Amino acid sequence: MKKNNCSMVALGKGEMNVYDFGAVQLHAYKTNDFIDDEVFIVVKNGQGVCIELPCFFDNIAELTSYLEDNKIKLAAKLVAYHGAGATFMPNVPNYGTQSSDEYNTSGGGAGLVKNFTGAFGAAFDNKIAKADKIINDGEIEIAGIKFAIKSNNEAYDIEIPEINCVYTHMLGHDCHSIVAGTSHADIIISQLEGYIKKGFDLVLTSHYTPEDLKDAQTKIEYLNALKEISGKCKSAEEMKEKVMAKFASYSGLNYLDMTVGMFFPAK
Repeated sequence: MKKNNCSMVALGKGEMNVYDFGAVQLHAYKTNDFIDDEVFIVVKNGQGVCIELPCFFDNIAELTSYLEDNKIKLAAKLVAYHGAGATFMPNVPNYGTQSSDEYNTSGGGAGLVKNFTGAFGAAFDNKIAKADKIINDGEIEIAGIKFAIKSNNEAYDIEIPEINCVYTHMLGHDCHSIVAGTSHADIIISQLEGYIKKGFDLVLTSHYTPEDLKDAQTKIEYLNALKEISGKCKSAEEMKEKVMAKFASYSGLNYLDMTVGMFFPAK
């Protein structure tokens, strides 16, 4: 399965890219919102499992209409890194790990929601989707689809063996990412090397269209470059300048600002 091997449905604001794996379909909703969110619906026999939530009210209405028009009945919402948007399908249960529930209700995720509320105002659904069902690491089955849950310090990643895909928070082969120093870069590199070893067809992330293993390798090279550049710099400003020079076409400069600040924290 190639990342562009899909059919595209243009919606009013966003677009839906549909990947057909036979018995299972993946509906990847590109929201085109202010923070480039992606929402994924895994569908089997007319039942769907949603991975992450749309967090702007117009996207909530658009995705709800799409599901109704296509007769997709949601059985669950897997809420990992994006807790905002609880207005979306409120009667469908939210699944989360202990770590994700804490992250989204009182941790870093809750802090981001507070910031986004100030930035985006009434257009943004800041209602937090607290977990109705706490799930543990390992395999679970929902709507006849198996998922493998892998929790971390923030939330959790998801493998979908039946379609040979994995979901994680961020990748983006040509955009900057939030990297909290050298040790964090090494953790991400190890994770991406694991994806390559397992041979996943697609890597799904919260802020980018589905990517493939060539993109994962590109990201590994980027992360190694961050480590090398940081070792030659004496300040966040110097690091930002050199990273921008090397990766001139990359988007996500706000993420780069966060990254260099964590490589060189203010004293």
